[in-house]
Amino acid sequence: MPRHNRRFTAMVAAPLLAFGTLSLLAGAPASAQSIVAAPVPGVLRTKSLNGFDETLARLKADVQAKGIRFFDQIDQSGLGAQADLDTARSTLVIFGNPPLGVQFLQSNRYAGLDWPVRMLVVEEADGSVWLAWNDFAYLRQRYGIADRDAQFKMAGEVAALIAAAAAAR
Repeated sequence: MPRHNRRFTAMVAAPLLAFGTLSLLAGAPASAQSIVAAPVPGVLRTKSLNGFDETLARLKADVQAKGIRFFDQIDQSGLGAQADLDTARSTLVIFGNPPLGVQFLQSNRYAGLDWPVRMLVVEEADGSVWLAWNDFAYLRQRYGIADRDAQFKMAGEVAALIAAAAAAR
C-alpha cells in the first residue's frame, strides 16, 4: 500500500470506523428523502421531514455523534434582522474532519475557500425545510484536484449521511 494511503487510513478511515461511519456507508438504509440538485450549480439538497429547529439540532447532534469537529454555526437570517433586512430562516453549519479536509488543501490550497464543510439549513416560503451542501464532485472539478479519489468519495458519502440523519424523523 502506498505510504500516503496508509497514512490516510490511519488518520481518517480508522477514526471514522471507531464511530461507525464507514460501516454505515456500506449498509445504510435508504432514506425516505432523496438528494437532489439545488437550483444552483454544484449544490445538493434534501428536504427535511422536521421543522427548522429540529433539523438544525439533529444536524449538529449527528456531526457530534460521528466524532466530526463542529466549528461554528451562523444564523444568517439573524444577521439580516440585525441589519433590518428580512430574509427567510437560514443557518450555516460549519464542520469537518481536519485530517481529511486538509488533504484537499494539500492538492490545491485554494480549496480552503470551501473547507471545512458547510451545510445550510433553510426554510422556504411554503414552510418546507431543506439541507444544502456542496457536491464534492463539483468541488473536485472546481479546484482541479485529480488525486484524492477515496477522500472525495468518503467526504461526499459522510455529508450525505449527515444530511439524511438531520432530515429523517
